[in-house]
Amino acid sequence: MFGRGARRSDNSKYYEVLGVSKNSSQDELKKAYRKAAIKNHPDKGGDPEKFKELAHAYEVLSDPEKREIYDQYGEDALKEGMGGGGGGHNPFDIFESFFGGGFGGAFGGGGSFRGSRKKQGENAVHTLRVSLEDLYSGTTKKLSLSRNILCPKCKGKGSKSGASGTCFGCQGTGMRVTTRQIAPGMIQQMQHVCPECRGSGEVISERDRCTQCKGNKITQEKKVLEVNVEKGMQHGQKIVFDGEADEAPDTITGDIIFVLQQKDHSKFRRKSDDLYVEHNLSLTEALCGFQFVLTHLDGRQLLIKSSPGEVIKPDQYKAINDEGMPHYGRPFIKGRLYIHFNVEFPESGFLSPEKCRILETILPPGKRASDMELNDCEETTLHDVNMEEEMRRKEQRRRKEAYDMDDDDEPNVHRMACNQQ
Repeated sequence: MFGRGARRSDNSKYYEVLGVSKNSSQDELKKAYRKAAIKNHPDKGGDPEKFKELAHAYEVLSDPEKREIYDQYGEDALKEGMGGGGGGHNPFDIFESFFGGGFGGAFGGGGSFRGSRKKQGENAVHTLRVSLEDLYSGTTKKLSLSRNILCPKCKGKGSKSGASGTCFGCQGTGMRVTTRQIAPGMIQQMQHVCPECRGSGEVISERDRCTQCKGNKITQEKKVLEVNVEKGMQHGQKIVFDGEADEAPDTITGDIIFVLQQKDHSKFRRKSDDLYVEHNLSLTEALCGFQFVLTHLDGRQLLIKSSPGEVIKPDQYKAINDEGMPHYGRPFIKGRLYIHFNVEFPESGFLSPEKCRILETILPPGKRASDMELNDCEETTLHDVNMEEEMRRKEQRRRKEAYDMDDDDEPNVHRMACNQQ
């Protein structure tokens, strides 16, 4: 039936692994596998190798065609591919298919063992540069990204049949250990990724490889994400797309995270939900009143003006309510807009003595020394000075004097040391 060249080999091992006789029924096989698989499951402290053997034995004996081949020709016939092959399936897949993925409740887990063994995939973090106008009014940005997805043709199995075999080079561990002698009686062990399976621990035959992913289990996908930047969002705030990062077999897909990075603005400065703007006034405007137009972040024109008779002092602040940044999540509530006024004074000599006398009659009188006080005073001369340069020069002088003092004290220290000896 299966060819004359088939040779007999051991055909009792699988029955012994499950602890059943050769004439066992399918119900008896199920009961035996159920009991042994639960006992030896790695997540419950069982022997991983025994768990693999149980899964492989049950996979073969629960399939009537494979069982017939095994009974007649033994294990080697299955390895040679008679009747569709002899296994190579993931033991956890077999366990899940047997229990329906929901037997974890028997242990208090309430879920499949397979899911508990999945590792967490890495998140993909990207910086998204936004303007202050974007954060004020809100915006939507479309971004095109490339990511890895499980091959849709083989569903991430890498093979046409959905099966894979254990790598013989690393025995399914994904790592290989090599040794070398570095000295008489001294041996060095080195661990490295298995070159045959590239660390996966499994191999797929050339003929069985998926034609779309070439056995890699993943393909690339280009995806356009619409990133919604809401009003009032802050610099450094994160926008998360759950489960949209690179996919990989037996891995919980990570998230794509966009971190907002606010660009500097030429006019406005932000602190929390408040905005700050600098404005220069001439001395005439500071004394006699001003008005100017300020273009806001949303393009509105605001008329800013002083009250009649109001004098603006240098370094003074004024605030406008409800013209700051929108509150995140409550955009109808806004902070304040602060205006910092700098008063620019005219250069010396712009007024003639005659105009100065006229101005004195208008401005509030200043404090003048009496003739008696002037008779007892010595006249001085004022000089212009750059205070930053002045302080820098004084600091350099102080350091030089300290250095010179150290040089003067050093010979005395040596002499005292010699006298003590």
